[in-house]
Amino acid sequence: MPTEVRNNTALERFEITVDGAVAGYTEYQDTGGERAFVHTEVDPRFDGRGYARVLVEGALNATHREGLGALPMCRQVQQFIETHPPYLSMVPHWARDRLGMPQ
Repeated sequence: MPTEVRNNTALERFEITVDGAVAGYTEYQDTGGERAFVHTEVDPRFDGRGYARVLVEGALNATHREGLGALPMCRQVQQFIETHPPYLSMVPHWARDRLGMPQ
């Protein structure tokens, strides 16, 4: 099924749509030079299909293109970054230390 990740700036969240329906989102708050990802949720009807991974990856890629760092306050975003090392450089060293992430 066709998917799209888009930034819904009015609601401060990235959304993933599947066949035009919102299947999940990751909420954020911009804080200066970083974007804090605070909550990620996928509708139970879409669980187990990898949409959370696609959503987080799309949100991080867009954040990187905007020149912002990432603060993974949400456990799903933190786990994604920890298992995809190229994204670790988006997280400031002070935040990695506080969150117990690799340096």
